[in-house]
Amino acid sequence: MTDDWCRWREAAETALYGKEGFYLRPEGPAGHFRTSVHASPLFATAVARLLAGTARELGTDSVALVDVGAGRGELLTGVLAALRDGTLAPGLTVRAYAVELAPRPPGLDPAVEWRTGLPQGVRGLLFANEWLDNVPTDIAEADADGIPRYVLVRRSDGAERLGDPVTGADARWLRRWWPLSRPGDRAEIGRPRDEAWARAVASLAGGTAVAVDYAHVRASRPAFGTLTGFRGGREVPPVPDGSCDLTSHVALDACAAAADGVAGLLDQRTALRELGVSGERPPLAQASADPAGYVRALASAGEAAELTARGGLGDFGWLRHRVPDREGGYCPA
Repeated sequence: MTDDWCRWREAAETALYGKEGFYLRPEGPAGHFRTSVHASPLFATAVARLLAGTARELGTDSVALVDVGAGRGELLTGVLAALRDGTLAPGLTVRAYAVELAPRPPGLDPAVEWRTGLPQGVRGLLFANEWLDNVPTDIAEADADGIPRYVLVRRSDGAERLGDPVTGADARWLRRWWPLSRPGDRAEIGRPRDEAWARAVASLAGGTAVAVDYAHVRASRPAFGTLTGFRGGREVPPVPDGSCDLTSHVALDACAAAADGVAGLLDQRTALRELGVSGERPPLAQASADPAGYVRALASAGEAAELTARGGLGDFGWLRHRVPDREGGYCPA
């Protein structure tokens, strides 16, 4: 590690995914922050329902489930467990792929294929939970004259200074998706995320691709960006030295426009309710008729409430991308 100045995208790429990078550590993401996957098994069950629905839309009993940014396989493990007894999707055969740069964790279900790249030409559901926010981007800031310039960062301590004006494809992206004009305004240039999402969607031969992340749209971009760090469950200053996660919210509307297919945006609260996760408390009468069942239902309602809470996980954005089925046209909505 040196004190060389560079753009944020380069610095974050090395800090997160380089040799001994943050995301290659043995403890994995779960050692530093809690996602919906870790909050409750209800999330994996909802994804299992989505997978089953995708199979019905495709008219098949054999589908792929591709988990992009799979962490240590927690989501795939939960989905396969939810499908195991056959209640949700009788007769459904699932081929599970974990796409992750970190090594395969010990004890993972041998049915899961662990790989560093996207499988190509599969039909089914591609699910990316909190993946795009960790695709590194450059950062731009408007100087005293309102001209967007790249922000340079010093790897050792996160100190910043302004570099050259933003030009080319990055400048076009800013003009379309996150225009800057007032001195001090900042933006994360989401073009690498658009391109990553377009590649993910294009890997499917038919089905649905879903990206879930903290997000914003053009009408409500944050004035000073959202870049931050996380370590050990706490928010910390974003220093690209490999000691912490580096994350920023995603311009999901730009991602939606970058890929072929039919895309829609909604929040997690709405998406999970459509998949049977409501957070409604069980009727009080159940407490006397079935005390044990009431306690279980109450605990489940509490977990569902966390997953769908406003101001929390329920505010996550869901980008759902219907992918043309090469064997029969668009999957129906």
